[in-house]
Amino acid sequence: MGDIDPAFIQSTEHRANNHKKLVEVVEIPVIDMLQSREELISKIGRACEEWGFFQVTNHGVSSEVSSRAEAAAKMFFEQSTEEKRKVKRDEVNAMGYHDGEHTKNVRDWKEVFDYLVQNSAQVPLIESHEKELRTITNQWPQSPPDFREALEEYSREVEKLAYKLLELISLSLGLAGDKFHGCFKDQLSMVRLNHYPPCPFPDLALGVGRHKDSGALTVLAQDDVGGLQVKRKSDGEWIPVTPTPGAFIINVGDMVQVWSNDKYESVEHRVVVNTERERFSIPFFFFPSHKVMVKPVEELVNEKNPPRYREYNWGHFYAHRNRTDFKKRDLENIQIYHFRILD
Repeated sequence: MGDIDPAFIQSTEHRANNHKKLVEVVEIPVIDMLQSREELISKIGRACEEWGFFQVTNHGVSSEVSSRAEAAAKMFFEQSTEEKRKVKRDEVNAMGYHDGEHTKNVRDWKEVFDYLVQNSAQVPLIESHEKELRTITNQWPQSPPDFREALEEYSREVEKLAYKLLELISLSLGLAGDKFHGCFKDQLSMVRLNHYPPCPFPDLALGVGRHKDSGALTVLAQDDVGGLQVKRKSDGEWIPVTPTPGAFIINVGDMVQVWSNDKYESVEHRVVVNTERERFSIPFFFFPSHKVMVKPVEELVNEKNPPRYREYNWGHFYAHRNRTDFKKRDLENIQIYHFRILD
């Protein structure tokens, strides 16, 4: 079986085999999008408050579009490492292929391909304190054929769903449905293709270590292998998310937690590895423009519920996160709790 590269080894307390209650049958909510608007607002609000995660069915994204994207992803990852690295990302351009992702300074057992929904975007240069911008642009491989077309079509369809979900979440908070829509003009939203090869060390490594998503929403498509686990808010146990055919898994990110002033919490999740089967997943990360300043919305704060976060700039936050997941760092990744107002 050989030895595992120490870069992949999780600390003892964060290994998958440390949580024995995973045998219990508990599921995150599954919400049918064909329900009435009132029912959707109520059920999505409850799911956001209790879990931070839910699945949606009858969501309007065609199965044909999803199947083409999934097939394109599989064909890309089946290519040689040399071929994939022709579009390798680096610290200057974060889009493209990468096989050295780190979460919490531990290497993930996966390879990825990232692309922007808008093909190119501007982000602040960290060193310039947001005064100067750099442009990041998608790197599209020559092979497989129709790769770009299939994935751009996919991102357009999932983007529509993301706006619809954001509207329902806004309404569940008692806000206008389009309260946050303006934040996504010149958005930094991106799609990631994940490939998790079989791993002979499931007791030591994780596909993705525990983490929270930094944007507004994540819309995830996963195959039938499974592996995603959500940390239950009530007791901290890791709950497996059973794949539901044709469904998307939705989770609220740090941005919604700040906007809602902690009413809806961004929840930790991770991916465990499989010793026999490879796994594929496609998350859509709904990110706003680099110009957006993130803070608790005025309608949700008052004397009894004062703001719990200082305002921060999304572009600066994104730029820091982008640099620190590229390789192991000496310092902790930037987090929203760094902006929390202490009591």
